[in-house]
Amino acid sequence: MNYYATAMNLLKKELTNISQSVWQNGYEAIIFVSATLFFVLARYHPIQNEWLSSIIYFAVLPILVILFLLRKNPLDFGLGLGNVRVWGFYVLIIVLASAAILYAASYDRTLQDYYQVDNFKLSSYFLTSLLSLSAQEFIYRGFLLFGLRGKFKEGAIFIQMIPFALLHLAKPELETLSTIITGVLFGYVAYRGKSYWPALIIHLFINVFFISLVNYK
Repeated sequence: MNYYATAMNLLKKELTNISQSVWQNGYEAIIFVSATLFFVLARYHPIQNEWLSSIIYFAVLPILVILFLLRKNPLDFGLGLGNVRVWGFYVLIIVLASAAILYAASYDRTLQDYYQVDNFKLSSYFLTSLLSLSAQEFIYRGFLLFGLRGKFKEGAIFIQMIPFALLHLAKPELETLSTIITGVLFGYVAYRGKSYWPALIIHLFINVFFISLVNYK
């Protein structure tokens, strides 16, 4: 009987600790749980095509969470322009540096085989990439980065890098490994510039420029 009472008291104590922990970290818990849910849903329940799925799961749903669960202004999650003077400098330097790196990488046979597209059209590819990456960048460098900034400060840069890298696992190894660096870099620029827009601009440039190099050679 004593063992039963002791076990029940221990269980009650642990349940109390868990509930207190969730209550004290409820804001961050909502962000972590909802972001993870959206990643899983996007993986197992895609909507028509990649860009539409990205918009729904990585932009629309996170913004609804911000409005109705977190009760915050979406502009505070990186959608505002932030400090353009700061992030504009980073964008210029990174775009110039990445152009040279991407040109060299475009000769990699594995990357060429993976990214060569039949009947490639730059205009249509740019549009679909813009739609898709706008949403994808928001959940990483907007929802996660700025949502967790208050609790984890600069640590949020590394937190958002993890799912960004993991979602590239099906891609060529060289690209997947590079996302560890680019994930931190994009996060840092967004954090310093107080906006997700520079990360989107850089990511869009890298994507479109590299695919164009591979398909127009």
